[in-house]
Amino acid sequence: MNIPVQPIIARRSPGPDGEKIITLAALAVGGQGGGVLTDWIVAVAEANGYRAQSTSVAGVAQRTGATIYYVEMCRDTGRMPVFALSPAIGDVDILMASELMEGGRAIMRGFVTPGRTTMIASTHRIPAVAEKIAPGDGRANGPEVIEAMGIAADKVVAFDMETVAKDAGSVISSSLLGALAGSGALPFPRESYEEVIRKSGRGVEASLKAFRDACDIAEGKTAVPVLPPEPVKPAPNLVVPDKLKKKWAKLEARIAALPTPAQEMAMLGLQKVVDYQDVKYGAQYLDMVEQVAALDAEPYDMTSNAAKYCARALCYDDLIRVADIKTRATRMDRVKGEVAVQDGQVLMLTEYFHPRFEEFATTLPRPIGRWVQSRKGFEAWYGRNLDKGRRIRTDSIRGFLMLWTVSSLRPMRRRLLRHRSEMDHVDAWFAKVLETAKTDRALAAELLANYRLIKGYSDTHARGLSKFARVMEALDMLKGRDDAADWMRRLRTAALDDVKGEKLDGALATVRSFAG
Repeated sequence: MNIPVQPIIARRSPGPDGEKIITLAALAVGGQGGGVLTDWIVAVAEANGYRAQSTSVAGVAQRTGATIYYVEMCRDTGRMPVFALSPAIGDVDILMASELMEGGRAIMRGFVTPGRTTMIASTHRIPAVAEKIAPGDGRANGPEVIEAMGIAADKVVAFDMETVAKDAGSVISSSLLGALAGSGALPFPRESYEEVIRKSGRGVEASLKAFRDACDIAEGKTAVPVLPPEPVKPAPNLVVPDKLKKKWAKLEARIAALPTPAQEMAMLGLQKVVDYQDVKYGAQYLDMVEQVAALDAEPYDMTSNAAKYCARALCYDDLIRVADIKTRATRMDRVKGEVAVQDGQVLMLTEYFHPRFEEFATTLPRPIGRWVQSRKGFEAWYGRNLDKGRRIRTDSIRGFLMLWTVSSLRPMRRRLLRHRSEMDHVDAWFAKVLETAKTDRALAAELLANYRLIKGYSDTHARGLSKFARVMEALDMLKGRDDAADWMRRLRTAALDDVKGEKLDGALATVRSFAG
């Protein structure tokens, strides 16, 4: 999201004694070079005859908050100034945010004051933990934050500084410094910023390019970069071995026989299922879709939902699936692109795993898995010795082979305890769908969509199962009502809206009140 850079607005001038203290707060997420940015700002101030002090308050890990770097500076008049150690509400002249929502947090905390604060923010997004853990779409509203910046700040300089930095082969601290220089919020010449970067001695050319590009944008010399819309990703082309081409052709023929509105989704679902397991699993998937299609009619919403959510139900996340994804070549390519690895740089990739006893036991063959689950002493031993987070370097041969070995268990998946428990759950759900479809196709379509509640693995999967069960319990109360499908959709939406399930509690209470 980009917004035009506003014209430079004159800032408050220092008092007659020349000792006005300029306050600057910078909010940066871990790994973005916030400390380097602060050191540069202090060095620029001191190079221009100012006294400066910087402090920092560390944020919380896993993107639940950013580190706040705070700088105070004033012209050196020979007297020692008294600087504060942290920003105060209503007393920040310059607020810098290395990510859009951190700018929004700064506004909510009162660090941005109308008529005083210059706000410099990058408009790119790094989703916070609160956004990621939402069962549904938990993303915050970016345009609302940008609108709030225009209201709360005296002046706004906001554009995608992450992209500017990546295009220059640098990190966002360089483009943030450039935006600061171009904003005119500090009384220092552009050349002094560049000289400080040169003296830093590491990645100088790339940092200077990112600085200059961002500075030109902030000064209005060049246009704000506008990212092209992301191209629609084509469906993955499966590489079908010669010995399986006849079987694959039969599956494609079955899709061609489905109702036209559902064919595209069915092809995507089939490719997902076959990539997850094998061609035989794809045939099982189409069996389910065809059973729904036989009970459906125009506009075939129920069949489209079956094509989407039956694939989701069959492709559950287990240890084998996670290991498979993390050892694919496409994952390494994606990570390289995200961290902007340059030629000659070495990428070290560490994966974090914390398999619970339940995941361990259900990844065993059914008889062994049930025997292990029945031994409480073994579970206690597992908890003491193995139930701990593990970090595995997949850029190393040893770490990669460990995960690859787990992923190679895929041909055995149908014989594992986890698969049996998942299929029992899927069969019970699908039986209710088929039964309901005979009398209420709209309600059956919503029952299919309820599988959206189940995703992930470990605790996330357990929470999803719990919510799914509670929503499905309302089926008996809603059967026969004209608004049954609408209420089932409301229940699912309530379950997706928050992690704790308080909205779902309220929605279920409403259903119980009119269902007697």
